[in-house]
Amino acid sequence: MTDARLIEEFLNGDTNAFNTLIWRWERPLYNFVYRTVGEKETSKDICQIAFIRMYKQLNTLRDRDKFSSWLYRIALNLCRDEMKKKKRQAKTYWDDLCSDDGTIDTLAQMEDQQTKQPDDLCHHSHISEILKNALMVLPEEQRIVIVMKQYQDLKFIEIADILKEPVNTIKSRLYYGLRTLRKTLEASQLGKEVLLNEL
Repeated sequence: MTDARLIEEFLNGDTNAFNTLIWRWERPLYNFVYRTVGEKETSKDICQIAFIRMYKQLNTLRDRDKFSSWLYRIALNLCRDEMKKKKRQAKTYWDDLCSDDGTIDTLAQMEDQQTKQPDDLCHHSHISEILKNALMVLPEEQRIVIVMKQYQDLKFIEIADILKEPVNTIKSRLYYGLRTLRKTLEASQLGKEVLLNEL
């Protein structure tokens, strides 16, 4: 059943239709929010607020075929509000990976700092953490496009609709963001293969 049909049934009094919308969008929305703000508990809170707003405002949605864009826009606005509150903290995600002179530590250096078992450093979760940290220090506009395109698998036209920007602008932000990520991972001796696998 389409989202539009579920919305119609919910507005006609079927609460199960709303529960189905939550079930369908809970995980994709959380993944988007988490990769945008970088904190699990904060992401859960934002998603909860987003679904509350969805519940209250569904009757104002004119084009129900654009429900997903509308929902992402609600979550994105909440993410931006949160990032404004914690703007100073965002940089600390990356600081832990940098040496005192501001250069990026290699994996070998991080191994000495964090563990005695080299295999642990190559573990998927560790690489994902490095990538998350790199994402968090990208310009917000680039990070959001990367998350929407690479992780949420949205089309350029969908992202443009959510962000209210031209498609070419979205493509440009994706290009520059991925280029920066690639350089960051190469500096950490992870290479292009890791970037491609993780994204």
